[in-house]
Amino acid sequence: MNDYYVYVYIDPRNFEDFYYGKGKGSRKSAHLSDDSDSEKSRRIVQIRKAGLEPIIRVIARNLTEHDALLVEKTLLWKLGRTLTNVSSGHYADRFRPHNTLHQELIGFDYRCGIYYYNVGEKGGHRNWDDYVEFGFISGGQGHRWRDAMLGFNEGDIVVAYLARHGFVGIGQILARARPVREVVIAGKPLLSSGIRSNGMNDNVESDADCEYVATVDWLKTVDRKNAKWKPRSGLYTSQLVRASLNGQPETMKFLEQTFGIGLHNLVV
Repeated sequence: MNDYYVYVYIDPRNFEDFYYGKGKGSRKSAHLSDDSDSEKSRRIVQIRKAGLEPIIRVIARNLTEHDALLVEKTLLWKLGRTLTNVSSGHYADRFRPHNTLHQELIGFDYRCGIYYYNVGEKGGHRNWDDYVEFGFISGGQGHRWRDAMLGFNEGDIVVAYLARHGFVGIGQILARARPVREVVIAGKPLLSSGIRSNGMNDNVESDADCEYVATVDWLKTVDRKNAKWKPRSGLYTSQLVRASLNGQPETMKFLEQTFGIGLHNLVV
């Protein structure tokens, strides 16, 4: 329903915006009775000590919750360094980090991104040898892992990491992820191609819980015993299925040196 709005709190002493929020009904006035020790509450107290009240104004109205969250995040990004909001808001990973306008960032100034991908062989749903032989990556069995896979776009570069081994491959996404039951590789349904992952057909009819597959052109791969790794070096790893390698220069350098690939030359 379009019953959400986005509002701003303004300091009447200098007309500075100091808080953005989204809500419906009387939400915009709720902060006036907040007695926490937050920066926002302390600012309201200071305004009242001056014999004034914060100016509260609705900026956008008749919004869905999704749209309200996005408008709120846009405002937070624009003035995020001067606001009293504690959280950076929803959709934070879709907005450029602050203080980076002097840099060209993968995924923002380039159409494609360079991403860490966690192979995650536990549970029999995934197998690195399948990925290499048939040219794909996958993730699923729940909305969090499905959404991670749906975050990959055509042209993105993926760096595959295999737990307890190291980095095992670099490839480029050929097509966005879709349910495994719909995936055909070399003219044959993937599920009938003799794959090693006997759990890939779990929840196969559920769009929420099935395995999602993105096809990949592997540029360089190694087997498990030759995985690229350097102990106690601070190389980036994560339990997440997908993570941007922006802000990981040492890991990027290691990957370029060990795989012999100029990662930045692959994105446009």
